[in-house]
Amino acid sequence: MGPEVTARRAHPGERLSGPARGPSGPPYDEGVARDLAIDLGTSNTQVFAKGKGVIIEEPTVIALNTRTHEVLAVGDEALQLIGRTPGYIVAVRPLREGAITDFDITERTIRLLLRRAGVTKLNRPRVLICVPSAITSVERRAVKEATRRAGAAAAHLIEQPMAAAIGAGLDIHEPVGSMVVDVGGGTTETAVISLGGIVAYRAVRCGGHDMDAAIQEYVRQKHGVAISDRTGEELKIAIGSALPLEGELRAEVKGREVTTGEPRTVVLTGEEIRYALSEQVELIVDTVLGCLADAPPELAQDIIYEGIHLLGGGSRLRGLAQRLAAATEVPVHVVDDPLECVVRGAGLCLDSFDSLRPIFAAAEQ
Repeated sequence: MGPEVTARRAHPGERLSGPARGPSGPPYDEGVARDLAIDLGTSNTQVFAKGKGVIIEEPTVIALNTRTHEVLAVGDEALQLIGRTPGYIVAVRPLREGAITDFDITERTIRLLLRRAGVTKLNRPRVLICVPSAITSVERRAVKEATRRAGAAAAHLIEQPMAAAIGAGLDIHEPVGSMVVDVGGGTTETAVISLGGIVAYRAVRCGGHDMDAAIQEYVRQKHGVAISDRTGEELKIAIGSALPLEGELRAEVKGREVTTGEPRTVVLTGEEIRYALSEQVELIVDTVLGCLADAPPELAQDIIYEGIHLLGGGSRLRGLAQRLAAATEVPVHVVDDPLECVVRGAGLCLDSFDSLRPIFAAAEQ
């Protein structure tokens, strides 16, 4: 039984639906090698081609036959197989909580992405990979090596907060403090940037997937019903919030009763989902407060004036920006196109590849 969530306002019963998942990028075929930027995220992977924009946008999932080690599907197609396959066919996420869990799978994923982007043995572009600031130097070298082995002529790294700041239109080279908060699928990264470098940084292994899991656990404990990851995500999108809302929403969800195994339908309120998400929201707030406390006083003044820039899939949680603004007493701005901000920032770097090498070198240390 597939997940099904129907949301409606508590009064008078109007039905709502969450925002549709973004379309997958079409196969890209180009005879001339174009520099590429890749944001290999825990939830989604995006590829930006110089002069073309975002050409691929897919969930970071592959379907793997564990008997033959054959990759059966990637992205949206693989996501549809989760929970619907024989035991020897598994859906694998190469990244968990912002860190690479399987470098062989990661290399295969990058190879497939480059192939879809039109890369061949005779057409090998330079590739810029967005990486979390918290990964180790060993992981950084492994990512570069995996990218080169997958078909890139050269591989460079850029830290995700830096790419996010560029994508948000911030002037990273000025001696002015800018703050970005990226609420991703596996981590929340918070950074203060000035003069082309990261001055203060904090990250917590908490993101959209943790919110989905928290909703699953709440429904299981409170209502005795087991629901899938996808259903948890749909509930978060449909009625989730970080603050109380006017006209609270309700959602009807179908799942499996834990004790009997029979199908069962329950109705959940926005207040229940907000309670389920409260621990994750508090972790994000504490991380932002900690990063602000780490920033030099001069830069903190700049941030109070300029505000905090919020991005990532988690930024779409209703009321999160307002919750952060209330906790920090600093204006919070959700950036334009928060899901593509990082990859578009990396894509802008492709136009100034040589002049930005110091930023890439810092990310590769």
